[in-house]
Amino acid sequence: MSTKFEFISATDKPALLAFSTPEWLEAARTSLAELGYKVHTAATHGDFLIRFSQVRYQVVIIEERFAANDITENLTLQAMQQMPMNQRRQSTVILFGDSFQTFTPMQAFQQSVHAVINSSELFLLKQLIEKAVGDNALFLHSYREAQTRMFASDSKVG
Repeated sequence: MSTKFEFISATDKPALLAFSTPEWLEAARTSLAELGYKVHTAATHGDFLIRFSQVRYQVVIIEERFAANDITENLTLQAMQQMPMNQRRQSTVILFGDSFQTFTPMQAFQQSVHAVINSSELFLLKQLIEKAVGDNALFLHSYREAQTRMFASDSKVG
């Protein structure tokens, strides 16, 4: 784990990357930085869990073979899949690797993530991240709006 401590301000857009492939990690870091995100990287599964528990990340991208030989051994993905929805609802979670067809909803659903991206589309990663974040925001808009109204009406009672 990195010993460097970074402050996250209210205006920052934090993103967390969990990659084992250096070229993919660098491409993802560059894409997110160009989109204005403050990028953190996890070196290990334990590092990921610590970082994720400390910051409300807007974007999380996990390589399917992060710290694993194949997706079935990916403890980070398994941990995300088992987290209660209220812990991960604020993040757009993207799974990246060779096993997926980009933006196939059923594959994303099966992996309990918002989007899947095939590594062959690395050259489009910036645009694909933008699309995944936008799609997720649109999908959750009504939910968040209803939640805001509910909390507003609860505070008026009493």
